[in-house]
Amino acid sequence: MQKRLIRKLDLEMLLSRIEPHPSPKPSLEQYTIPANVAATVLYIAAYAYNDIVEKTVYDLGCGSGRLALGASFLGAKQVVGVDVDKTVIKVAIENSIKTGLEDEVQWIVADIDAIHGRCDTVLQNPPFGVQKSRADRKFLKKALEVGKKVYSIHKNPSKDKQLIKELKANRTNIVQVSPSPFIKKFVEKCGGEIKAVYAMFMTIPHMFDFHVKRKHEFVVDLYVIEGR
Repeated sequence: MQKRLIRKLDLEMLLSRIEPHPSPKPSLEQYTIPANVAATVLYIAAYAYNDIVEKTVYDLGCGSGRLALGASFLGAKQVVGVDVDKTVIKVAIENSIKTGLEDEVQWIVADIDAIHGRCDTVLQNPPFGVQKSRADRKFLKKALEVGKKVYSIHKNPSKDKQLIKELKANRTNIVQVSPSPFIKKFVEKCGGEIKAVYAMFMTIPHMFDFHVKRKHEFVVDLYVIEGR
């Protein structure tokens, strides 16, 4: 596998080739993570914290595989992608073949409750809890059970105009922010410690009947968490 420093542009180009879920379910909040956001998450994990290269990585709620395949491309020792939806796992397998990484990632169709053991790093883009309140808490709890480090994406709870202005002015499109008090309390209750939170824009296209805009842009937070 790759051991050299991978350019972020090359990583993003690979991730952009990965097909999204063909028939996402609103109840599961199956929004495919955009290639630019996935690349930023992976780059932070790999090169700011050294938590990807030569590490064992779980992608919980992996969808069509962007985070899992990106981790493998960057040089993870072992990668496991888990999703309850067998349709999207089939897409992830096809994406692994398309990117030449078919032998590098193990795909599992299962609810995350069935996952045990330990890994170095958990990557996840869990449900934001829009359709089902606190749906992300289940993912955080499991991630902290199995991972030494956790990289988890959550919707920013505020509509801070100053933060949006900073993000638009920042060349890297990321700004370090304070954690949500609710997530902080939950993480600490589960035995974890938040090391950093990075805000960034996420854009999703019109996907469901209840969407009223052609695309929706909002702020998400990447939580970097030390496990037990």
